[in-house]
This record gives sequence, C-alpha cells and structure tokens, in this order.
Amino acid sequence: MTKVKLYIVVTALLIVVTLLVPTILVLPFNEDQASGKLGEKQPNGQNQAQNPTESSQAVAGQQQPTDYGVEVAVYRTASQAMERLPLEEYVIGVVAAEMPADFEIEALKAQALTARTYIVKQMLTQNRVGLPDGADTADTELHQVYKNDTELRNLWKSDYSWKIKKIKEAVAQTAGQIITYNGEPITATFFSTSNGYTENSEDYWSNSFPYLRSVESPWDKQSPKFSDQKIFTISVFEAKLGVKLASKDSVGTIIERTDGKRVAKVKINGKTLTGKEIREKLGLKSTDFTWTVKGDNIVINTKGYGHGVGMSQYGANGMATSGKTYQEIVKHYYQGVEVAASDTMLAQITAKK
Repeated sequence: MTKVKLYIVVTALLIVVTLLVPTILVLPFNEDQASGKLGEKQPNGQNQAQNPTESSQAVAGQQQPTDYGVEVAVYRTASQAMERLPLEEYVIGVVAAEMPADFEIEALKAQALTARTYIVKQMLTQNRVGLPDGADTADTELHQVYKNDTELRNLWKSDYSWKIKKIKEAVAQTAGQIITYNGEPITATFFSTSNGYTENSEDYWSNSFPYLRSVESPWDKQSPKFSDQKIFTISVFEAKLGVKLASKDSVGTIIERTDGKRVAKVKINGKTLTGKEIREKLGLKSTDFTWTVKGDNIVINTKGYGHGVGMSQYGANGMATSGKTYQEIVKHYYQGVEVAASDTMLAQITAKK
C-alpha cells in the first residue's frame, strides 16, 4: 500500500472513531433508562420504568430542566427488595399512588411538586433512619406511597392508559420544580381532607415550621371523606383510652382547641388527653371530633381525614376546580414559599453519590 493510500485510510479511521466516541459514552446510560434497568432484579420480572421521553419532557415553549441523572433507591417493603429508578419516574409513581387520577390537572401538578420536594429534601439531608442500607426512601405512608408501572396496571386495569397519561402530563409540566422556603426545600406534608382549616405543625407534631400554618380550606366540605362516625361501647372506649367515665351521662370536656378548630386537649374524669392521643388510640379519621353517650355506647363524629398539616388533597382539587393554578395551590397551603428550580440541589445530590 502506498503512503498516500495509507494516509487516507488512517485519516478515515480517525474520523469514524471521533464520531463514535460520544455515542459510545452516552448509549449505556440512555439504554438503562429506556429499558427500565433497576439493578440486578426487577420485581415480577417486569420493566418498571416509564419511557423518559414521555414523562420528563418539558412543557411546550419551556427549556427542558437538567435532572443530573439522579436515581432514587426505593425500598419495597412487601418484597424487601430495592428498586432504583430515575427521579421523575419515582415522582410519577408517588403521584399515581397518593392522589386520584381523576382529580384536576392543577391539583395533580401540586401533588407532583410535594412528591419531588420530599424526595429532594430526603436525599439532600440523607435521613436514613428506619431505612436499610442504600435506600433513599421506602414505599409506604411513613415516607411517600409509591407504586411502579406493573402495580398501576394491575390496579387500574382498563383505566390505565388515560390515568397514566394524565399523571405523566402533570409531572412533566412541573419537571425540575420544587417548593422552597428561604431557598431550602420544605417539609411538604399533605393529607386527604381538612375540617375546613389546616393545622399549625406544632399543634400536631413537636416541630414548628413557619410555612406550615393554619389556613382556611372551605373546598373540603365537598369531599366524600369530610364526615365519619365511629361507635364504641363504653367499656371498649375506657379500655382504649385508659380512662374511667365519671358517669354514663357524659364522656368528658373539651378544654382546648387548636387554630385549626380541632381538639387540642380533653379532660375525662380528671385525666387530660390530647386530641392526637385520642385520635390514634381510637383510630379516628381526624382530631376534630364530638361525642355523645347513647345507652351503653359512645358515638363519635369527626370532620376531615388526616393529620391536617400542610396541603389538603381534596382542598387542592377544589381550588383547581375553581380555576386556581398549582402555584396558587401550594402557596396557599404552604405560607411564604416559592416554586423554584431544583437544578442546584440535584447537582449537590449527584456530587454526594
């Protein structure tokens, strides 16, 4: 082979290699995402991840936010296995598990913000209390309920297509956004239905957060979970609360209420209990309760469903129905917050991995 021909062949090879190197570096990561690779074992042998181009695409006219390749390790409590997936796919699974898909799109978008904010804060603080090694979060209400694609298909059956499409749209339209207070991700607590008001955080838990303040939530009255009733025999009531009624004519006296119009403290025959203690020991839907004695039974009526702190889901849906945007919803339930880009925080998470 002449020197000229050899030079042409070598030059051509160099050009081909130069063009191929970026592709070689990019393909393995993209293939893992597209194929739903979650580690060595995938539950039920199924592909768990959604197509990233469907769930993570930017809203038309907006720039696609950078996700920095953040992957969430979810501990699946039932199978005691670890499931790893891209952050936005995790958010889809949380929104699908935590809020009805037939809710208004703006309410679903507000839920997507809370889900993303929670996991970003969790991964930044690296709070692993109660989690196995390597897990960022678990899939129960102690963290956030999460369901993967296979579980959603089994749950929704013939409704799967329209429900997953709607939830993916809500997640995509909030991609890269979280809720912050003073530049930090908030503790984005939420619950099902209020009694017409939300609670100050310190009225249910020990910590006080400036953004978790009691606000009005009148939309909840339309919730199917607004009212509930439970009936206990007097003996069961006494046993569960560790009290003894002074007489069968009365139960006790509510001596203090919270800013959210719920029961703060009750005195029963000289013993003082908090509304939270009573709710948990009796399994009530809410700490807004009233009770009456009827024969040998105690009838307890409650308003609302859940702890009452943060965003009311049915309230959010009511706000959305009345024309409010997801930004307006979160700024109502979380006082003084901003909807901000998560890029800097995601970069910090990537650096810690």
